Amino acid sequence: MPKIKLPRKSTHIDMTAMCDVAFLLLTFFMLATKFKPEEPVQVRTPASVSTDQIPEGFLLITLDKTGRVFFAMDNLNDRQALIEKVSEDKGLNLTPTQINNYINGSSTGVPFSQLAAYLNATPAEQSDLDKTAPGIPTDTTGDFQTNELAYWIVAARYTNPQIRIAIKADGEAGYPEIHKVIETLGKQNIFRFNFITDMKGVPPGTALAEEQAGGAKAQ
Repeated sequence: MPKIKLPRKSTHIDMTAMCDVAFLLLTFFMLATKFKPEEPVQVRTPASVSTDQIPEGFLLITLDKTGRVFFAMDNLNDRQALIEKVSEDKGLNLTPTQINNYINGSSTGVPFSQLAAYLNATPAEQSDLDKTAPGIPTDTTGDFQTNELAYWIVAARYTNPQIRIAIKADGEAGYPEIHKVIETLGKQNIFRFNFITDMKGVPPGTALAEEQAGGAKAQ
């Protein structure tokens, strides 16, 4: 019997609808995405061979090369709860606009007495103020009056008891200034925290190099 030949049909697919959807999604993400604000100070961290990653939602303490201390929380919801607690406990009476500016801002490096004025400033004005900001008052005591960093840490942990703490210190920062931060954590019985460093290659012949080589072979 003769074979029946099926008529050939065009394989053309109209992609117009898919392109429209793709551009709509792209436009949505561009408009809805909030970019992370710039850090108030530039910090050149020392290098290490550690490969551990800091999880999201951490508490960040930054020290610049002059020893100024800046404080930030990564999670926006935690930031809102924190600044509302600070406003109430310290009697700052921050306005909704000031609270929103803190939530969407970056690190804070001014004493409580200057916080309201700092949050009234525009992002451009805050960037200029950060250049001369005194930093958060810090010493080796746990007194909230003289060691305001201690209060920030306690208030942050009250907001999120499981929060991880990371220190980002400039490689030129003096040891006494870093010691103040570590001692402040110790006064709050915090003995587990991370230092943020730049990544460098593992020196060949070391135990870590051999461990990584063994892990690579095992895979």
